[in-house]
Amino acid sequence: MFDPQCPTRRLLDRIGTKWTSMAVKVLAEASPEEVRFAELRRRMAGVSQKMLSATLQSLARDGLVERRVEPAVPPRVYYRLTPLGLSLEEPLAMVRAWAEEHMAEIDRANRHSEERAATDG
Repeated sequence: MFDPQCPTRRLLDRIGTKWTSMAVKVLAEASPEEVRFAELRRRMAGVSQKMLSATLQSLARDGLVERRVEPAVPPRVYYRLTPLGLSLEEPLAMVRAWAEEHMAEIDRANRHSEERAATDG
């Protein structure tokens, strides 16, 4: 896992991003229904179109998301989690719950560190 070429490390790098976690959460909430690209973008505040597209492409390449294009002008693109992708929601939900539970402690540690850095010069 410490080797940059380790497959586990490469996968963790891909699924450990905030946008991946958000996309999986939104798609899991809709499961088994599909979600349009535009709706995903609306529900993922702050994500750019380019970043969302790259995130969804990565998830599709890894077999975590299915993509369906409905021919129209402009095309309608829909996404949904595969069973493998749905299985990722539980561990990501646990990480989100841990973050919510410990955010105050992390914030205090950050403030303490910043205060120490300011006084140490």
